[in-house]
Amino acid sequence: MAQIIKVSVLAAGLAAMLFMANISTAEPTFGGVSVSAGYGNHYSRAEIAWESPSLWTYKFSDGYGRLDLVAELGAAYWMAQGSRSPSRVWQFSATPFLRWSWNDRYYLEAGVGASVFSRTDFADKNLSTAFQFGDHIGVGAYLSDTSRVGLRFSHYSNAGIKRPNPGLNILQLMYTYRY
Repeated sequence: MAQIIKVSVLAAGLAAMLFMANISTAEPTFGGVSVSAGYGNHYSRAEIAWESPSLWTYKFSDGYGRLDLVAELGAAYWMAQGSRSPSRVWQFSATPFLRWSWNDRYYLEAGVGASVFSRTDFADKNLSTAFQFGDHIGVGAYLSDTSRVGLRFSHYSNAGIKRPNPGLNILQLMYTYRY
């Protein structure tokens, strides 16, 4: 039940920010710094990430927006809830993202990248390998030329390189300052 409440609060916060967004989409060459916080099944995660300027851009005709390829490098700290052990783990990641911006306000994003965890066990789970793939999908809104908010779902697993492979799922609310 607590998990449902946390997800509902994250979704409500994003919805409020999406409705308050009132700007045009900034230039695709901006880089940025993001902070995010999220919740999964018996754990939470906080991250700071650097986003590259657009590495590639495609502008669609007839007002269908644009597609950007960006790279994201991040450092995250995971915390298990309750008596789950080990209760803490660091994660470092590198992920390319495709981000489709439309309507001068909103975006969808997807990416698959690599992560390294500081240990192979966390929150009563044996991850088997420190190396994990990260699959991400998100939605968000541009608040101004220099900021945006988003909601991102991420799944981390070793893709069956070694068993067991329980994976970690996290829903995150993020804020990005673009420069």
